[in-house]
Amino acid sequence: MPVRKRLIAALIAPLFLLPGCAPAAPDSAAPRGANGSGVFRHPGVVVGGDGLAAVRQRVTEGREPWKSAFDAMRASRYASLAYAPHPVADVACPPEAGPPACLAEREDAIAAYTHALLWRLTGERRHAVEAVRIMDAWSAVLKRHSDGNAGLQAAWSGSTWARAADLVHATYPGWEPPAVERFKWMLRKAFLPAVTAPVADYNGNWELAMTDATIGIAVFLEDRAVFADALRRFRDRVPAYFYLTSDGPLPKTPPGSTLDTPEKIRTYWFGQRTYVDGLGQETCRNLMHIGYALAATAHIAETAWHQGVDLYAEQAERLRAALEFHARYQLGAKPPKWLCGGRIERTMGPDVEVALNHLGHRLHLALPETEKLAASRRPGGTDDLFVAWETLTHADGPGRADASGAA
Repeated sequence: MPVRKRLIAALIAPLFLLPGCAPAAPDSAAPRGANGSGVFRHPGVVVGGDGLAAVRQRVTEGREPWKSAFDAMRASRYASLAYAPHPVADVACPPEAGPPACLAEREDAIAAYTHALLWRLTGERRHAVEAVRIMDAWSAVLKRHSDGNAGLQAAWSGSTWARAADLVHATYPGWEPPAVERFKWMLRKAFLPAVTAPVADYNGNWELAMTDATIGIAVFLEDRAVFADALRRFRDRVPAYFYLTSDGPLPKTPPGSTLDTPEKIRTYWFGQRTYVDGLGQETCRNLMHIGYALAATAHIAETAWHQGVDLYAEQAERLRAALEFHARYQLGAKPPKWLCGGRIERTMGPDVEVALNHLGHRLHLALPETEKLAASRRPGGTDDLFVAWETLTHADGPGRADASGAA
């Protein structure tokens, strides 16, 4: 069995912390807030209030690509006011064969987030009510995620639930405090144990998606210890997933890894033996999983940025190289023989808008291939996993540094 597939027992996490019992994170890892206050900013899980206000104005003015992206979201099945959630107590997701509950949870989370966005962009209370109805249905029932894909399922759905909950709670006073507390408890009990589990030798898209959920949940719960842990895992995993020649002759490995020989590392990187700037651990698997990793990496950095922690600055060159490298091949460039044996599976989803917005439009870095890829996918919708409506929320500038208040 490849070393990247560890025992499922590795997904068992320590007992979760009770609300209010988490110790404070070190100051260097703490959110600084809009005014350097050390408090969390809401909404601030991937999307921020000022950025969404800019989107609302652009939609109202009929500007593109935001108008088309908004219309696509409003016309989607996720925006139905008759949307029927399907909560279950145990979302059991075995590898490669997820039952209907796994898909239902992810879709219900996207529906809640869709209605949260519609509420914020239209001011129509009925959408806030619908988002709350979906979230309350799940928090009344869900107890755990189980089976082999528990961590990944909890990551995909948990990242979206956190986005929806943070946006609604920050902007809609009608979500009653007992219901909010029940939803928070659900995130602590049914998500954090799975998404904070050690998975050092799993394919890296797992831990990046898990960290995406972790940081979003941390912000909604205002848990500084969990927030600090998410920052640590980002700093460990991103350099171990996307390669730069400055790393040395071989890719980095994450802490706790058993990849202790060059041959094990090559096997983990799907047989790749030549390493160049921007290459990803799963490039030679397919670009679909690279897309998941790029999207999760950007979600983590964007959430941290809204909280005043600039993870982008720490990995800007690595992320720029990864975006450009994979965008070029997704757009059809012929791979050389030394790269994945000359075969690339071009299956990337709508995964680049958030990272492109920061690197290209806040920092003004040149990303011509990524720009072309984003333009070819607009208006980007959802992958039905954990990416949703990011052309609408992040294309070409909404959420710039001067609007968001991040340091």
